[in-house]
Amino acid sequence: MKREITPLSGRLLIVYRILVALALALAVVLITGSLYALFRSPNSGPLFRIGSAGGGKQGGRGSDTEAASPNVFSGIGRLRVPLAGEPAAALVLSISFPYSAEDRPFAEELASRIGDFRSIAAEYFASLPREKAVNLDEEAAKTGILGRYNAMLRLGRIETLYFGDLMIVQ
Repeated sequence: MKREITPLSGRLLIVYRILVALALALAVVLITGSLYALFRSPNSGPLFRIGSAGGGKQGGRGSDTEAASPNVFSGIGRLRVPLAGEPAAALVLSISFPYSAEDRPFAEELASRIGDFRSIAAEYFASLPREKAVNLDEEAAKTGILGRYNAMLRLGRIETLYFGDLMIVQ
């Protein structure tokens, strides 16, 4: 029994060669990066930063000032809490607070407690009637929520809270 093998068409052969060339280029890039990382000093800083504030070094100061500046935790997001007494009225707000950028364990604890932060704030504001929410004493609310947040945290403390987008929607 005789088999006939047909050669690949011209277009298919071009596509095949392009794919092989791309795979080889990708392999070269990966091998080069791996070798560079292997022989690079472990104490060297990053080659570049993605998303750094101000587009890199500011005023010739470098990364020392970036590490010393606090981060703002806004992972709680925007809350929409129905107010007590009126099912149609809701309080909308976002809560954020500063924390030390150098304290990684505390940052991880904050990230793991987002659901707890949201429920504590929702419980606090859900107990308010509409009249009390309209004349809200922000400092008293911040103090009450801050105390509940700090009672839950084990690896650090939150010093101050910021309310953003504080409004009542009907």
